[in-house]
Amino acid sequence: MLAADGVRLDAVVRTDEPTTLALVELDETGSARYRFYERATSAPGLTPEAALAALPSAVGMLHVGTLGLTLEPMASALEAVVEELSGQALVMVDPNVRPWVIGDADAYRRRLRRVLERSDVVKVSEDDLAWLEPERSATDAARMLLQAGPRVVLLTRGADGVQVVTGAGDVSVPAPEVEVVDTIGAGDAFGGGFLAWWRGQGLGREQLDDQAAVVEGATFGALVAAHTVGRAGASPPFLHEVTPATDVADAWRTPVGDDL
Repeated sequence: MLAADGVRLDAVVRTDEPTTLALVELDETGSARYRFYERATSAPGLTPEAALAALPSAVGMLHVGTLGLTLEPMASALEAVVEELSGQALVMVDPNVRPWVIGDADAYRRRLRRVLERSDVVKVSEDDLAWLEPERSATDAARMLLQAGPRVVLLTRGADGVQVVTGAGDVSVPAPEVEVVDTIGAGDAFGGGFLAWWRGQGLGREQLDDQAAVVEGATFGALVAAHTVGRAGASPPFLHEVTPATDVADAWRTPVGDDL
């Protein structure tokens, strides 16, 4: 399926361990709850040495987060990759905090601070910030994250859209109206949509100070997320589903493939 969608497998690290699994339960509103089966499975076993050895020679963007910054040795591996690519690739971090998986909250917070110092864009939800900064409002907590190192914070608020937080101020991006089937993959779809738009416009780290461009990217990311929650499963849309065919050639100057 990955190969059919145009995903290159050059950086795959092979192992004899079984695949890490997530079990999802939906409530009546389509909101998801997760249980993870990660002990003695493949993903958490990624070592720093294997991760660094698998890096392609040129990396334009790096996205890390969720269990990757929680479970060892994978967490140390991804931190090493962030350190290696910081200042070269555009680094985007989505903490996507899963409190019930975090064994040592203090150690997790310390690692997250180190990673944020080397990041360019942070995508967080209101739930993330409620755990990270329980004494602050979501907006204040987002601005605190901006002071930690990243140049852009993208605060997702579900049906209330996205708040783009930069040094130039805050801008609200509305969420497209959609009938929610389930919320699986919504945050990842948003982050992937933002990065796909940014790459498609030929932009890099240097353009992150362009607040108008960041808002456009967040708007596209919100559209991708809306398509994802409108159907069952973590199934983000193809480019042709969110961009009119007549606009594709003009809007996407750098070919990135049809699959987001």
